[in-house]
Amino acid sequence: MSSTSDVFKAVLFDKDGTLFDFRGTWDAWAAGFLPVLCSGKADVLREMAVALRFDLEAGAFLHDSLVIAGTNREVSEVMARVLERTDIDALEREVSQSAAQAPLDPAVPLEPLLNALKAQGYKLGVMTNDAEAVAHAHLGKAGVAGHFDFICGSDSGFGAKPAPEPLLAFCTHVQVDPFHTVMLGDSTHDLQAARAAGMAAIGVLTGIARAAELAPHADAILNDIGALPAWLHEKSARR
Repeated sequence: MSSTSDVFKAVLFDKDGTLFDFRGTWDAWAAGFLPVLCSGKADVLREMAVALRFDLEAGAFLHDSLVIAGTNREVSEVMARVLERTDIDALEREVSQSAAQAPLDPAVPLEPLLNALKAQGYKLGVMTNDAEAVAHAHLGKAGVAGHFDFICGSDSGFGAKPAPEPLLAFCTHVQVDPFHTVMLGDSTHDLQAARAAGMAAIGVLTGIARAAELAPHADAILNDIGALPAWLHEKSARR
């Protein structure tokens, strides 16, 4: 068994748009959930689509949608305003329960990738602005929850990206310095959090953001997380 290099010793993944392709997962979820949430009322659905920046005709979130990097709470607050509901806690639970059943579209075959990283000695984690329970549900459904040393959501008590605290909580948990940690994500929130935490910031293109949007905040841009082992090997070889 080979070991990690002295460059990086831990890898932290975002979930949506990183481990799972964003459009294949969340566009499909929204197309099914939003009409139900709006009780089949076309006018309310149109208003909801505008508020969440969801193109009803295309069945796709737009590039500036809050849903891409926002927390479940933030999304639920927007939904509550459209629905004129005051029970935001209950609405947030409804959203989380539905999101936990979202159709998953892994960005790459996850188990072989994670097995390879674990075999090389890397500590692995997930930090998502989704709810922690949803993260566990998705990773469990994908059969890879057990590969991670740390799974954290925006409601886990450490805050949400772009703040660095949840990323630093991962480092504390696995006892690896941020300097030796790489964060992969599909949004500027992910990369800004990584920079603030003192980690390497790697953008991936399996979300909605384009390379030009991510590049100013990233140390590298990869097509998907499947390119990570080669990137890690290159960094190790240059030491």
